[in-house]
Amino acid sequence: MASRDWLVILLLALLWGASFTFTSVALRELPSNTLVVARMGLATPPLLFYLWWRGERLPRDPRLWGALALLGLVNIAIPFGLFFWAMTRISGGLAAVLNATTPLWGVVFAHYLTREERITPLRFSGTLLGFVGIAVIIGPGVLRSLGGDTLAQLACLVATAAQALAALLARRISAGGTNALTVSIGQCVSATLFMLPVALLLEAPWQLPMPGMTTWLAVIALALPVTALAYILFFGLLERVGTSNALLIAYLIPVFAVVIGGVFLGEVMAPRQFGGMALIALALAVIDGRPFARLAPQRNVP
Repeated sequence: MASRDWLVILLLALLWGASFTFTSVALRELPSNTLVVARMGLATPPLLFYLWWRGERLPRDPRLWGALALLGLVNIAIPFGLFFWAMTRISGGLAAVLNATTPLWGVVFAHYLTREERITPLRFSGTLLGFVGIAVIIGPGVLRSLGGDTLAQLACLVATAAQALAALLARRISAGGTNALTVSIGQCVSATLFMLPVALLLEAPWQLPMPGMTTWLAVIALALPVTALAYILFFGLLERVGTSNALLIAYLIPVFAVVIGGVFLGEVMAPRQFGGMALIALALAVIDGRPFARLAPQRNVP
């Protein structure tokens, strides 16, 4: 990869790592579903403008919009709703670590739902190691009782499993000729339409006190740089370096999230949670394979 690609990877990891801190701040004054609507509703217009600036249009095929609606439900509405609810009970850093389990679920689902991505011994070892890391993070409390923290962590895992399934669906949609930017905008529009009635019915946001400036800045940060700008950067990166290289972001997001949350919010993680984060990072490295390939001795083949 070129130097600019590495810079984009670092910038995306910083933005998505910081998103957990912005979310923690916004959730102090906004309910979780209302925050989902605000984030996606504010992020969609800049993405639509970028689509227009590129000279492209949204699709008109009803079947394609049905697929995009399903993608918006599974990839944004359900995961964001669960994550934001969970983050009213656990720290943003811990949520970010659990978010890094998405590739683990992806390996499992791809093995059973596709023909071309079967689990290899190396990927199986990495996936097993990753789930050990999850067990270390959640700790023995799950065996005793399902307290608020445990339920919140399990909600994060359900959210990551949904996003892994959504990745397979997005790949199928893209295989039909729909570009990644259109897929992204379609799922953002669909997720906003799904979550709007949920927020209106369950949280009555018009009855809430007016949020302060800090909350507004956190919501704007989530919508514009963290969602709209990050999507544009990410899809450009995908076109240049491919999916496997873009996966490197997953290694870095928890690190940025834990550091930013600790510095600005004073969040503290338990030692076992740092241990689980290390196991998940090692699992991602095993699944990716490239770090170990670089360590293997090179053979000169005549």
